Amino acid sequence: MNTAPHLLPRAIGDLLGKLPAYPGSLLFVAALNLALSRQLAADVTGMLEGRKLRLRVTDANWTFDFAWARNGFVATRNTGDADITISASAGDFVRLARREEDPDTLFFSRRLAMEGDTELGLLVKNTIDAIELPVLDLQSLEPAKLLQRLHDRLVGRPTSAVSNGVSRPRP
Repeated sequence: MNTAPHLLPRAIGDLLGKLPAYPGSLLFVAALNLALSRQLAADVTGMLEGRKLRLRVTDANWTFDFAWARNGFVATRNTGDADITISASAGDFVRLARREEDPDTLFFSRRLAMEGDTELGLLVKNTIDAIELPVLDLQSLEPAKLLQRLHDRLVGRPTSAVSNGVSRPRP
C-alpha cells in the first residue's frame, strides 16, 4: 500500500484543464469499451442504462462524462450533475488500474471520493472488483517499445507476452 499520493505538478494540471472535455470523454469511453463492455453482465448494464457517470481526475483538472447506452459506454456532454462522480488523482487511478491499490483503502484515506448515488457507486466498484482485468503495464507504452512491437508485427516476428500496454500470461 502506498500512503503518499503522487500528484501531477500544478502547472501541468492547469494546462490539461484548459483542454476541451468532450474529446477526452470520447477517447476515455473508447478505452473503457475495449476493456470492459464485453465483460459486463446484463443485470449490470441494465442498472447502468441511462445513468450518467463522471470520472474526475483531480490533479489533471480532467473530467470524463459518460453513460451506458445499448451495447457500450458513450461520451456525454458535461451538463448538470452526474448520477455518480468518482474523483481521485491521476496516480491513484493508475494504481487502481494496476491493482496496486484497493478502492476501499483509497476511499478511507480520502484519496478516492464518490458523490451522488451511493448504490450506483457500489455497483461500479463491485463490478470492477469482480472483473478479471489484465494488469496495466505503463512501461510497455514507452515509445521505443511501441515502435519495436509495431516493427515486429510489420516484419512478421512474434510479439512478446506484453501487448497493447497490458501484461498477459504466456501460453
